Amino acid sequence: MLMLDLGFVRDNLALVEEKLRQRGMNPDEVLKGFPEIDARRRAAITEAETLKAQRNKASEQIAQLKKNKQDATALIEETKQAREKIAEFEKNAEAAEGAMCEILVSIPNLPHESVPVGRSEHDNQEVRQWGTKPTFDFTPKPHWELGEELGVLDMERAAKITGARFAVYWDLGAKLERALMNFMLDLHTKEHGYTEVLPPFLVNADSMYGTGQLPKFEADLFKVPHGERNLYLIPTAEVPVTNLYRDETLDAAQLPTSLTAYTPCFRSEAGSYGKDVRGIIRQHQFQKVELVKFTKPEESYAEHEKLTRNAEEVLQRLGLHYRTMVLCTGDMGFSSAKTYDIEVWLPGQNLYREISSCSNFESFQARRANIRYRPEGKNKTDLVHTINGSGLAIGRTWVAIIENYQQADGTVVIPEVLRPYIGAERITPRKL
Repeated sequence: MLMLDLGFVRDNLALVEEKLRQRGMNPDEVLKGFPEIDARRRAAITEAETLKAQRNKASEQIAQLKKNKQDATALIEETKQAREKIAEFEKNAEAAEGAMCEILVSIPNLPHESVPVGRSEHDNQEVRQWGTKPTFDFTPKPHWELGEELGVLDMERAAKITGARFAVYWDLGAKLERALMNFMLDLHTKEHGYTEVLPPFLVNADSMYGTGQLPKFEADLFKVPHGERNLYLIPTAEVPVTNLYRDETLDAAQLPTSLTAYTPCFRSEAGSYGKDVRGIIRQHQFQKVELVKFTKPEESYAEHEKLTRNAEEVLQRLGLHYRTMVLCTGDMGFSSAKTYDIEVWLPGQNLYREISSCSNFESFQARRANIRYRPEGKNKTDLVHTINGSGLAIGRTWVAIIENYQQADGTVVIPEVLRPYIGAERITPRKL
């Protein structure tokens, strides 16, 4: 279950090292003596194959000597020693193979040539903006104040029943969350051509390996012991939806395959202590509508652009100002070859906040999950390219609506496209 092809890394080691440096990584720390281990493995395999050939030849000679009723003792002893040496070389090759697999699993995807080189989020580049920032004749409030004053967001009771970084939604706050789910799914299935799926919210380790969460990001996951194995609460619908086709070969006519799914998502937020502690920006549980595509390699970047536009249209229909950023090499996710972040404007916090991350993984996940397709007119199969992005993160969209549509009298206007789903035009204060 490798993420990068062994032959590619071997033949393009200088390129791999340069791409790692672009990501802000030390090639020596990631590759950990890859050339030497590879050479040792190949030498052991060569020695074993050479001895096998000699053993086979000796076996033929032994048979001939016995047929002629001649003494074959020396050759028999020779083949015995050869077997022992072959076993030793095969053991050495297996050990080197294991070491190489550990190295290859730790190598992130290589950034696409169009990705800007940079060290951090400060080097990301704006691609476009849509809409304008709303203006207020009063000081806009953040969603955690509005939610409490409206009686629709309850962090205190959530902490009582579960703990920190969980939320309870009440009345029109809960309906707004459900309305956003239905609106997003309707838009993507009826107008954008996606097929809706409802996957399990628990997955096995193979599924986590398939999309790259394991082994590197195990600390970010919620693990659920289940008999003799572990299951994991999904951090995103990307995991079960991408793994729907694990170990399968698709027909070229099926591609691109576009799927969308609503799921809750669970993240431990390891390493985020002290970040976004107020409100519902960084939660252990949140809801999301995900977009996933399986494409032919030559079509993946066009489909990546299309998926990103599909996610952006949700914000356009809701009348929310946003900007789209292309992430630099130093800010990209582990499995991504190219990523766009869509950032919505939040006036109550006076900042842009990522609401969708749309990534092209090329064949990185497909190699790991063994998802292939059969090109038309060819017998040989090839790896698909996988693409995904939030379409959108529902909780953060909820936040954007509450903050952007707040009024001076303390109410929040509901965007027109959501009113048929909610049955109301405005959220007014209620007692929690």
